[in-house]
Amino acid sequence: MADAYVYYFMEWDSPKGINVLSTRRATLEAIKGKGEPVMETQTVVDETQLDDGGFFPVTAANSEVTCDAFSEEITSLELRADSRDREALSLDEASGEYQYMLQLESRELRRQVKSLQTQRVDVSSTEPDPGAAPGFVLMAKMI
Repeated sequence: MADAYVYYFMEWDSPKGINVLSTRRATLEAIKGKGEPVMETQTVVDETQLDDGGFFPVTAANSEVTCDAFSEEITSLELRADSRDREALSLDEASGEYQYMLQLESRELRRQVKSLQTQRVDVSSTEPDPGAAPGFVLMAKMI
């Protein structure tokens, strides 16, 4: 069981001469020397979703609000729940309290999956607000 915390970060764009928001999320370790993390964008993912450098893969969901954003979050929650289930099953009877805690966490993660699946249906059935700032909903969900 290994959760990883990833963040967008402000990085220097030499051609433009300004700091810009990264297009990828990464762990704090991966961000070191590349920019400043935007702490409000913290997201928990399963460590198996990170590349060797500690970066979360770039997807269309990172840059715009789509049903894919929900799919990405649902996948992460499911991986984290599965990880807890595997660890709980691997423990012996002497680890009852810890095993129970893992099972509670797994159930809570799966509850969150169900909630996101409902939200995904709600979002896909509504028209986007043409006056809304792109990415606003995604950023609000991440905070």
